Amino acid sequence: MALVKIVYASMTGNTEEIADIVGNKLEELGHTVDIDECTTVDAADFEDADVAIVATYTYGDGELPDEIVDFYEDLADVNLSGKIYGVVGSGDTFYDYFCQSVDEFENQFALTGATKGADSVKVDLAAEDEDIENLENFAEQISAKVG
Repeated sequence: MALVKIVYASMTGNTEEIADIVGNKLEELGHTVDIDECTTVDAADFEDADVAIVATYTYGDGELPDEIVDFYEDLADVNLSGKIYGVVGSGDTFYDYFCQSVDEFENQFALTGATKGADSVKVDLAAEDEDIENLENFAEQISAKVG
């Protein structure tokens, strides 16, 4: 099956858990999954995968987390034509720009030539039962796009 690369940024552990939920479901579906924290990899590492997924939180009023900014900027220069992408993340509905970083990564992936595999999933703080279901559906849609 496909090689799926999931890159995440997580301050509280919520987004790491989201990445794990998606990764576990994709493994159940028969894919090889590689999950890495964003400061340990380069955006170009997505070139070696069939599927590129970013899991990020949104900091404060809609800001990208400091630790993923370089990865985000480098992503625009990577050619991911023929690959599938997806974005998931956590945020806090207390803020005006809920999960803004998810939207920003969606836009950044559009510059890479990759094909969107599923609609993004945004989680308010920690994943609850409904969120887990949505994340697993996200993984199933990504899997279906890979073929």
